[in-house]
Amino acid sequence: MSDRSEAEQVSASVAPISASDTPVVSAATTATAAALETPAGFMPLNSGRNPFVDSVGPLWVHREEGRAGRLVMGIRIETRHCSPSGFCHGGMLLTLADMLVVMGTSVQTGINRFMTTVSLSSDFLAAVPQGAWIEGRLDILRTTRTLIFCQGLFRVDGEPVLRVDGIVKPIGEEREGSKLARYFD
Repeated sequence: MSDRSEAEQVSASVAPISASDTPVVSAATTATAAALETPAGFMPLNSGRNPFVDSVGPLWVHREEGRAGRLVMGIRIETRHCSPSGFCHGGMLLTLADMLVVMGTSVQTGINRFMTTVSLSSDFLAAVPQGAWIEGRLDILRTTRTLIFCQGLFRVDGEPVLRVDGIVKPIGEEREGSKLARYFD
């Protein structure tokens, strides 16, 4: 029997983590690797100045059915997006859902104003493993004078993994320029 407590024994058996243990990947390397693994037709999302989205991206988008079609958003799940289990973290999935809801409603309704999330609910249908390509599509259910009701579905390899219901509210003044150019150019 050891004189050390169980906690001391466990602590001694785990190697300390230092900054040198964590691989450093530059944004350029990440973008290049993601571009090599991105399905044809997708381009990096141009979200303007958005430090939060920039920290989890790049997010990738394309338009279904031509320039006036609906927004399709995707991302390759990297280690930094995952929980210790090796699957995409639920918070990351909800970030994708929120981005799809606000940007998708702007593109699909033609309302060229800032969209703010009023309500977002989700159902996690299946785990999303590291390395998976996940993409989501949005459907507008109803547009009122002040709110837009929508639903989205994210899939991996054709299988549904996340269902989303959202309500967004356009705020602020109409923006100048094309709403599509804002995201795709």
